[in-house]
Amino acid sequence: MSKYDNIPMNPISATDFLPREQLRKLQFARLKATVKNAYDHVELFRQRMEARNLTPDSLQSLEDLQKLPFSVKNDLRDTYPFGLFARPRQEIVRLHASSGTTGKPIVVAYTRNDLNAWSEAAARCLASVGVTSADIAQVSYGYGLFTGGLGLHGGFERLGAMVVPASGGNTERQIMLMKDFGVTCIACTPSYFLHLTEQADKLGVDLRKLPLRLGIFGAEPWTPEMCRCIEERANIRAYDIYGLSEIVGPGVGCSCPEQVGLHILEDLFYPEIIDPDTGEVLPDGSEGELVLTTLSKEAMPMIRYRTRDITSIITEPCGCGRTIRRISKIEHRSDDMFIIRGVNVFPSQIEAAILSSEAALPIYQIELTRSHGLDNVTVNIELNAATMSDTVAGIEAVRSRISHAIEKTLGIRVQLNVLPENTIPRSEGKAKRVIDKRNLSEI
Repeated sequence: MSKYDNIPMNPISATDFLPREQLRKLQFARLKATVKNAYDHVELFRQRMEARNLTPDSLQSLEDLQKLPFSVKNDLRDTYPFGLFARPRQEIVRLHASSGTTGKPIVVAYTRNDLNAWSEAAARCLASVGVTSADIAQVSYGYGLFTGGLGLHGGFERLGAMVVPASGGNTERQIMLMKDFGVTCIACTPSYFLHLTEQADKLGVDLRKLPLRLGIFGAEPWTPEMCRCIEERANIRAYDIYGLSEIVGPGVGCSCPEQVGLHILEDLFYPEIIDPDTGEVLPDGSEGELVLTTLSKEAMPMIRYRTRDITSIITEPCGCGRTIRRISKIEHRSDDMFIIRGVNVFPSQIEAAILSSEAALPIYQIELTRSHGLDNVTVNIELNAATMSDTVAGIEAVRSRISHAIEKTLGIRVQLNVLPENTIPRSEGKAKRVIDKRNLSEI
């Protein structure tokens, strides 16, 4: 028997198995209450509803959700800091924020009921992959205004697990805590966990021999190839958790032991897939942009929020038995895409091509430059020590194979630089994969 067998069923997950018709009734009841809350208390939403001649009574079925206006990230920037709050200050018990490109953060708010619902959502996600009160969980996401640390902390505590609130950074201490405390579960970004594995090797700590059995990874796109690399390096099961500050934080959805897609907690967050160009709602199974509507949030209800995450709703039932629908693994965002010589390119495509070679490490960086009006792509990768100690001809052969794999995937050639291990800067949070050095005003 492996350490992954016999994942127990937790009573907190009962809603995940509701019959679909019962779930739809619950969703509609909560949708009506959410829309009324936003209409009554959020001026921006009320104005947009009135512009469409809509009121909360216009909702006669779940399908009527499509009549409502979208929300976007700029709505939070334009109403900074408290313009989207639906509750008075006296009922707000916590604020979180994510960094903004204009210098002002995006602020989100929670009532006491919101925090209770959030911790339960996070706990349901964690329970779905087998976390129990017997686990010792190290939370290596950042605490503070970022939702990752405190969000998952609350979920682990809700399940009764022993929580190690390590936060981010101080990598040597992170490894010491994992070893000395007998940590069985870790939560962080996938890129930071890879950094932990590298540092553990340098310190002579074999993570594969520790009690660590599973990791909860999120906050950045990562490919199935990256997942397999993580699992092999640490002898763990790597699970994907999904969330975003504008909706609630981690706990919107999570993978299950089947590891095929992510279950969205549909009783709390209603998913739609739209064409990112037209806004048209697409049928299940079609790839498009994920749109989410909160169904229980009091302080800051979000109606049809455009996430910019590209995915699809999986139509087949899941082998785990959950009736809440799944979305396919999110490997890229519409705003991560860059266009080179008329070709749409996502970093995840380059990552998958790089990791098709065992000689390449799962560390890379993409540089975009422009010369005489022509865009150029340079991909910097690291090769493992064994490959770098090979002959020049051997290294060149590996570089040529990976370069060809990228060209075959993208349909365009890139400049590929191969580097020794630990050349590319590591991140203690979200990895910065793309560096855009182009002067886009140049013709």
